[in-house]
Amino acid sequence: MAGFITTWQGGHGSAIADAPAVRDPRWTRWLLIGVSVAFLAVMLVAPLFTVFGYALYQGFGRYFEAIVEPATVSAIRLTLITAAICVPLNTVFGVAAAWAITKFEFAGKSFLISLIDLPFSVSPVIAGMVFVILFGAQGYFGPWLREHDIQIVFAVPAIILATLFVTFPFVARELIPLMQAQGTGNEEASLSLGAGGWSTFWRVTLPNIKWGLLYGVILCNARAFGEFGAVSVVSGHIRHQTNTMPLHVEILYNEYQFVAAFAVASLLAFLALLTLVAKSLVEWRLARLERRDDDEI
Repeated sequence: MAGFITTWQGGHGSAIADAPAVRDPRWTRWLLIGVSVAFLAVMLVAPLFTVFGYALYQGFGRYFEAIVEPATVSAIRLTLITAAICVPLNTVFGVAAAWAITKFEFAGKSFLISLIDLPFSVSPVIAGMVFVILFGAQGYFGPWLREHDIQIVFAVPAIILATLFVTFPFVARELIPLMQAQGTGNEEASLSLGAGGWSTFWRVTLPNIKWGLLYGVILCNARAFGEFGAVSVVSGHIRHQTNTMPLHVEILYNEYQFVAAFAVASLLAFLALLTLVAKSLVEWRLARLERRDDDEI
């Protein structure tokens, strides 16, 4: 017990004694800080230095040569296209799902939340295999797709589908707890004053969730850029056609083109650092808004 209160009453008043709070020894704090810093140095800083060091091992000329190589440009383009399609779709889905779950009561609500969490519990490789079973040449829809000359597996559509699957929880999962904490009071007040559903969403709900929405979009975009497992299963690893940046790094490394592999990997690492900075800024902004709300209360 950090302290105790002793009260004595007998006509002379009362006495209150507080024991001083117990603090951890200084060596304990320094040990924990040292372990944390060492862990970060080994698991984060050292790999980053290794990636950028190997990427620039033969100079900037070789680095830029590896970046502008046609297969690399194609992989970068496909990665950007995939993210440009998946992130907006998952943003719309995440907002709609969070709105439905937090603002309405309906049968199957818990089941919908479980479905949203499904990609977190299913291996991306398994997800890729599911798409192969569904849309592959020997899959359930394979004969029909072949008759209509539609190719999904080992083509760009499968890459987009696989990336959609592994990234769709991020926006919804950031918005659901935020919107639950906010409740429905603001929306009910807006509706009672005569505003319509869309007007209430754009003028009341969206401004209140904009920073949480941005946070979810940042995480979704980061996962779309870096997804490997599911995309690897459904892509076919076809150069200039179905290789995203992570897949291209693997191919270059397996071909012993280490400088080129680390050059492309450095682009992914740079995007990860930008994502980390953006994530930190949004977290700082959210914390600032929470402090302001607490002060107003």
